[in-house]
Amino acid sequence: MKKIVLLGLGEAGGLIGSDIVAAAKAKGIDWHISGYDPADVVTPPGIERTETPADAVADADFILSFTASIDAVSALHQSLELIPPSAIYADFASASAGLKRELAKTAADAGFKFCDVALMAMVPGNGIKTPAMFAGNGATELEDLLSGIGMPIEIVSETAGDAAERKLLRSVVIKGLAGLLIESLEGGHKADCAQWLWKNLVDEFTAMDARMLQRLVQGTGVHADRRFHEMEASAQQLTELGVEPLMTESTVANLDKVKRMGVPDVPGV
Repeated sequence: MKKIVLLGLGEAGGLIGSDIVAAAKAKGIDWHISGYDPADVVTPPGIERTETPADAVADADFILSFTASIDAVSALHQSLELIPPSAIYADFASASAGLKRELAKTAADAGFKFCDVALMAMVPGNGIKTPAMFAGNGATELEDLLSGIGMPIEIVSETAGDAAERKLLRSVVIKGLAGLLIESLEGGHKADCAQWLWKNLVDEFTAMDARMLQRLVQGTGVHADRRFHEMEASAQQLTELGVEPLMTESTVANLDKVKRMGVPDVPGV
């Protein structure tokens, strides 16, 4: 019987843990699933909650850590000496590649395998079906466990940190785009044109394709000076509306850098 441990029973750990329980029951798989969380969160049905992390990891086959990045190191160290050499320790935190490699070295020094997990979509609404990238010397074993119950997985490499690196480079755009949308909409509401602005943005993004993305990058290199002054005006417009132009001022600074250094090559072009 495999023992699966969840360190962290918050949103991600709770939802994925619940799906692991349900999948094991549906497939008739004999897994013992336990969990630990120092916070006062609900324990999902089917998960045996332990009083300490040490109690949780004893005799574990797979340890899935769902902490925030700031807690990832302490989560591993708090029960390090009790993790069996045969266990796979998987860190699901949205942490930097450097931190993941630090965790992998700690695991290697202690004698067990490590998997760097990068979740590539929101867990709410997806649960165990959240697409993920794996890296590290424990990636193959963890894929065997989780792909069989529905998780879409891409193994990036055997080097921990490679999955986190790819995710966070993508996050520069995805999370940065959210910040730009918020700042633009704040201005739209102040100017009483939020409905028009939102429809215009939806239309622009709906029509976007690879060539459009290419033009955004390469066109910025060609027209950096003009766009620099346009975005200075955009920042001034937001200020006049009473919106602090944090993201827009960053765009101005980025365009100043592009004027001096140009833009990176677009892959495949």
